[in-house]
Amino acid sequence: MAEELELQTPWLRLAARAWGPANGSPVLAAHGWLDNAASFDALAPLLPDVRLVAVDLTGHGGSDHRPPGVPYHFVDFIADLVAAADALGWDRFALLGHSLGGGLVSFIAAALPERVTRVAMIEGLGPPTSHPADGPADLRKAIEQMNALPRKRPPIYPSMDAAIQARCEASGLSWLAASILVARGLQAVGEGYGWRTDPRLRFVSPLYLSEPQILAYMERIQAPALLICGADGYLVKRAYMQERYACIADLTVKILPGGHHPHLEDPQSCADLLKPFFAATTA
Repeated sequence: MAEELELQTPWLRLAARAWGPANGSPVLAAHGWLDNAASFDALAPLLPDVRLVAVDLTGHGGSDHRPPGVPYHFVDFIADLVAAADALGWDRFALLGHSLGGGLVSFIAAALPERVTRVAMIEGLGPPTSHPADGPADLRKAIEQMNALPRKRPPIYPSMDAAIQARCEASGLSWLAASILVARGLQAVGEGYGWRTDPRLRFVSPLYLSEPQILAYMERIQAPALLICGADGYLVKRAYMQERYACIADLTVKILPGGHHPHLEDPQSCADLLKPFFAATTA
C-alpha cells in the first residue's frame, strides 16, 4: 500500500506517495506533464527493495499551485524536487522520471552530481526546445494566455468515467492506466468533477532553453543513467535525441513495445529493467 506524504519546502507544500521500506535505497520520482504521483502506482510495488517517493509536481495532484501571476518554468520544478529531497532528509539518492519528470531528473543529475547515485528516465530526457526565432512569438502567446485566464472556464465532467474517457482520447492511454491518473487528478466541483491541475500548466512556455544549453547539461551527468523508451513513444521519433544520448558518459537506452506511458501500460517490463539498475546503487 502506498503512503501519503506531505513535504513542506521553504516556499510551498508538496504532496507525495511513498512505497517500500523506510530503510530501502532512496529513489525520488517525478511524473509527466499534467499527470501526478499515481503515475507510479503500477510500477512502484514491483520495486520492493527501494524507498520510492513520487512527488506531485507543483500545480499537479495535491501539491500547492504557484502564486497568482507566476508561470511554471521548467527549471523551477527542479528547485522544488531538490527541496523535496531535502524535506525527506536525503543527502544522496537515485532519481526516476517520466516525460517532463525525465527531463527534470536529468537536469538534477547534471547540476548536483554529488547527490545523485543513479538516474533512470522513462520517455523523457531534457526539456523540449524550440527554434530561437520563435522566442518572441512564444513570449507573446504566454502573456496573452496569462491575461485571458480569468475569462476561461475549466471543463466540468458529469462523472469520473467521463473524465477518464476524455483522458483516454487525449493521450491514447488505456482505460485502466487513465483511471489511475484521473482518480488522483480530479476534484469535486458542484455536482461534477474538474481537474486539480493548475490551468496555467497548459500555457506555452515564455522561454525555452536552446539545444546547445541542453547538451551542456547532458555532458555533466556523471551518474549511471538508464533511459527507457516506448517503441511508439515520443523520443524515438525525434532524431535530435541521438545527440543528447551521445553526450551522457554512462547511458543505457532500452526500447520497450508500446507508447509514452510504458510504466503504466507495461509495468513489469519496466520493473525488469529498473530493479537491477537501482539494486546496483548499493552493490
